[in-house]
Amino acid sequence: MMMRYKEKEAFRKYLDSSGVLDALTKVLVALYEQNDKPSSALDVSEYEKLQAEMSDLQLKYNELLVAHQENCKEVIFNFWIC
Repeated sequence: MMMRYKEKEAFRKYLDSSGVLDALTKVLVALYEQNDKPSSALDVSEYEKLQAEMSDLQLKYNELLVAHQENCKEVIFNFWIC
């Protein structure tokens, strides 16, 4: 019985040191904090993919907005020079 406890404890330490416990905790907290909880906890991975996609799209939007603003400034500057 004591050997089984030591194996469990060693496995728990491995999960903790490898970051698995932190990742699992983050997923569970994200699920808990959702207003519209999925019908299955397994749907959390789909939610995470959508969150990552939204984050990527937000970055691209911000980059395009900055480029657009710079282009507008250049057009206005060239207008006044002509």
